[in-house]
Amino acid sequence: MPLPNAFRALAHRNYRLFIIGQGVSMIGTWMQTTGLSWLVYKMTDNSFLLGLVSFCGQIPAFFLAPIAGVLSDRFDRRRTLFVTQAISMVQAVSLVALTWTGHIEIWQIIALSAILGTVNAFDMPTRQAFLSDMAPTRVDLPNAIALNSSMFNLSRLVGPVIGGALLAEWGATACFLANAVSYVAVIVALASMRDLPVRVAPRLGRVSRGVIEGFAYAFGFAPIRALLLMIAMVSLLGMPISTLLPVFAKDVLHGEAQTYGYLLAASGAGALTGALYLAHRRSVVGLGKPIAVATVTFGLCMVAFSYSTSVPVSCVILLIAGFSMLLTLAGCNTLLQTIVDDDKRGRIMSLYAMAFMGTVPLGSLLAGSLADAFGAPLAARINGVLCIAGAALFIMRLPALRKQVLPIYQRAGLVPPITAAVEAVAELQAAPEDA
Repeated sequence: MPLPNAFRALAHRNYRLFIIGQGVSMIGTWMQTTGLSWLVYKMTDNSFLLGLVSFCGQIPAFFLAPIAGVLSDRFDRRRTLFVTQAISMVQAVSLVALTWTGHIEIWQIIALSAILGTVNAFDMPTRQAFLSDMAPTRVDLPNAIALNSSMFNLSRLVGPVIGGALLAEWGATACFLANAVSYVAVIVALASMRDLPVRVAPRLGRVSRGVIEGFAYAFGFAPIRALLLMIAMVSLLGMPISTLLPVFAKDVLHGEAQTYGYLLAASGAGALTGALYLAHRRSVVGLGKPIAVATVTFGLCMVAFSYSTSVPVSCVILLIAGFSMLLTLAGCNTLLQTIVDDDKRGRIMSLYAMAFMGTVPLGSLLAGSLADAFGAPLAARINGVLCIAGAALFIMRLPALRKQVLPIYQRAGLVPPITAAVEAVAELQAAPEDA
């Protein structure tokens, strides 16, 4: 496949600005995440509190994302992102001040994590829906989503490495300061955008009515429902493994902050590879099967990681796990944005944020509790087995889901009409003669 095809969404100037600004900001975010996780575990030596901090930082999305989705369909998305990025910068500056003066306490970390989680509950669905404003053609939108995932995971690869180095040399304060400064890049990028499409906001009445309509639309259509449940399962059972990485780095692999950074970087490198794979795909058609296989592979990787006592082996396993997890989550996001109606995009992206971010804190709390009671390896092992079981159910439903999304692909011009005839003939041949 020609290389330019993998980067075709970058032809849109606003999208280029977004990728650059958001990329710098996300590197800072991962540096802060690295420093914060290590600081909490160093202060408390308690895996439950490690999970609690993650829980408080992400649980607001579970409750607030549906409301944020309605607002995203009504209000200017760029202005919303201005506000969320500015508040996030203030949160990072607060961490810098507390750690610099030596007054940081665990309750303050929990409170600031909850504030950032509340901001992200509005930021994430708005940012995802904003992709369609920056790359407005349906042909380029899947590529824009894949490149956005590539940017996220490239920062996930670079951020922990730099964060681990800063952490080892100057402590967590340097990580928090770098994140605070990084928000300038995304704010400048948003301010530099021009000629964004003018959206006519739908008159939805009360916010509660918009929320109800969003849920009814999502869960009344089996493909959207299945994709959201797949995202929720992987986020609930698989994403919390990142919360336990400091435990694996320190207690299982007997390493220090740099080891923790290597583990995060290995997972990020695999995820970046998965994002580039999605970017090179010409179409979303046929993406369901790779998603199912990737979910099974991810579950197997979690089981294998739980038995590893070698840093190199653990990094290789996390490399594969990162690829598989990204392919599942970003692949489901790509399919969702392809089949959703434009006037409900913000609300469906809010449910995506609810499934992606909102279930992670529950999983982090569960994983932290299991790790505290039975050890981190067993917690990872149990979650891996459950991921495999959930993927098996998705595979069983896949043929029926394909038939339901086929008309949408045809209307979008992604599948030629002849495909419908082939599908119909195949269905007749597979049916019993007395039918």
